[in-house]
Amino acid sequence: MIAELGQFLLILVLCVAVLQAGLSAAGLYFKDPAVFGFARMGAIVQFVLTLGAFAALTWLFAVSDFSALVVAENSHTDKPFIYKITGVWGNHEGSMLLWVVMLTGYTAALAWASKAVAPRLITLTFAVQSAITALFAAFLLFTSNPFARLWPSPVDGRDLNPLLQDPGLASHPPMLYAGYVGFSITFAFAVAALIEGRADARWARIVRPWALTAWTFLTIGIALGASWAYYELGWGGWWAWDPVENASLLPWLAGTAFIHSLRVMEKRDTLKAWTILLALFTFSLSLAGTFLVRSGVLTSVHAFAVDPERGVFILAILLGLIGGALTLFGFRANTLRPTGTFAMVSRESSLLVNNIFFAAAIGLVFYGTFYPLFITTVSDETLTIGAPFYNATFNPLMGLLFLAVPISGLMAWKRAKLGQLLKTLSPAVIAALTAGFIAAWMANAQPVTSALGVGLGIWVGAGVLSDLRSRTKLFETDFAASMRRAASLPLGIWGMLVSHLGLAVLIIAITGVSVWKQETRAFLEPGQAITLGGHTITLVDVVRLDEDNFNAAVGRFDVTRAGGSEHEIIASRRFYPVRGMYTTESGIDANLAGDVYVTIGDPVEGRGWPVHVYLYPLAVWLWIGSVILSLGGLLAILDRGRRSLSARKSSKGQAT
Repeated sequence: MIAELGQFLLILVLCVAVLQAGLSAAGLYFKDPAVFGFARMGAIVQFVLTLGAFAALTWLFAVSDFSALVVAENSHTDKPFIYKITGVWGNHEGSMLLWVVMLTGYTAALAWASKAVAPRLITLTFAVQSAITALFAAFLLFTSNPFARLWPSPVDGRDLNPLLQDPGLASHPPMLYAGYVGFSITFAFAVAALIEGRADARWARIVRPWALTAWTFLTIGIALGASWAYYELGWGGWWAWDPVENASLLPWLAGTAFIHSLRVMEKRDTLKAWTILLALFTFSLSLAGTFLVRSGVLTSVHAFAVDPERGVFILAILLGLIGGALTLFGFRANTLRPTGTFAMVSRESSLLVNNIFFAAAIGLVFYGTFYPLFITTVSDETLTIGAPFYNATFNPLMGLLFLAVPISGLMAWKRAKLGQLLKTLSPAVIAALTAGFIAAWMANAQPVTSALGVGLGIWVGAGVLSDLRSRTKLFETDFAASMRRAASLPLGIWGMLVSHLGLAVLIIAITGVSVWKQETRAFLEPGQAITLGGHTITLVDVVRLDEDNFNAAVGRFDVTRAGGSEHEIIASRRFYPVRGMYTTESGIDANLAGDVYVTIGDPVEGRGWPVHVYLYPLAVWLWIGSVILSLGGLLAILDRGRRSLSARKSSKGQAT
């Protein structure tokens, strides 16, 4: 009965979404003001219905109702309760239902938060959102029904993929989807602006918080996925240029460019057509990632769908939405005339260059991700594009982009003074060059890469500090006055500074983890030790552990670091009998200098336990940098001054 209720609610979602999209369009055509109120109410109703359907699916997993096909294929009676709940979105059907929950949730949030937006603009935006919801609700009902029944129902299910039975997977997909789907709001606003033939600084102020929200969630989701891969896959790989990873990186890159372009449009009422195009492309890349993961063209721990019918349906959605939006852009782009002008040396120019680099980076990642799939589809040839390609193309491009970050932040709008800029940044130049030379001198390997990575990180970080010093007049006036200036800075400015600081930390951390890592392996019996980089790792003992849904060999290790500190870590090798799968649970001794990372395998008679030890310098700073980067986005979202200005401006424009 619960499954039938959930399916009925999904049918209602489809009906309400189609009705809202149609009535909104008709009401605007006939200029009926009653449609404005219905649009907001319809958005809330869609969310309530979708949330009810999701609650029904969650209940089926919680009680292990194996008469539901998706539960039987992705759960088991003996599975811990937390993983029964996370199993709701640990499969294709449930994950797509979560997508629709996020989609309608954003639409409901828009209904609550945008009462000051001009009625025609917001109603058009609701119409576009409802059309997207209708398409994905139809996709669920016709190709990916999460409430399909199985008869006869089994006593136990097939269990969830053991790699997904991890706390990190409880939060990673929801955060990632909140980022993907959040860009649907900016997409809908862009389509509405094209239909209206009006996009200006006020529009940019309205859209910017939604873009920042989606970008922040996507940043958190990518970081959570990277951390899960780091400790769960057993070799410390936090990024491998896997197509599924690239599927999340593409909208993140486009979203970052979009946010910067929005800032130019908001401040100077220029780059209008480019900003609208970025809004369309950012969500389009989110949809492309959905197609990549859900179509069955990939085999991955993330890629659940294997039915080609689903891939064709998603491809049709993709082509319909993107093709329709780009066609509309082609007809209406000439209405987006800029009013602001700027000199070659200005912040506008620097942000335009920033966007060009991002566009090139997106092109490289898109090519590296989709071209091998295209070749495999049209021929029998298998083509792989991996890390060497990205190291030779993407990394140098991003290095040039990072060089421009401090310069852009310090440039004045409209026209900047290059001499003053160079004077302000001279300490950052000295700090970066000094740090680069020290890194090259200390590096055991790849001194040039070490110098470039550390130098770039210090350059960006020192540039942030130079920017802050310039804004607060530190060392130019008394300290108390500087602190008052700092306190009066808008949260949007603090968000920019903090995000760039997080970027600096990430650059240095990536250099440490990628360039300075060390590894060794050996067979050990209890009491024997292995050394690496001045650290000693001793296998104390190995015990057998039997849990309800897995059994494991658990190794206990003593780690003596080069500085003399001693720690105990646990690493294990698990076997999940229902799925017949093994997983490697790493043991990690983390500190600010770096991680000692240990894995243990299956014993070999006469040789002992295979132990693999890695040293990952500065690894913890990957997660610290990600937190700082996300915090910058959160601060920018909370910029109440900018949001209140948006509301005031919009109120004045409601009559137009």
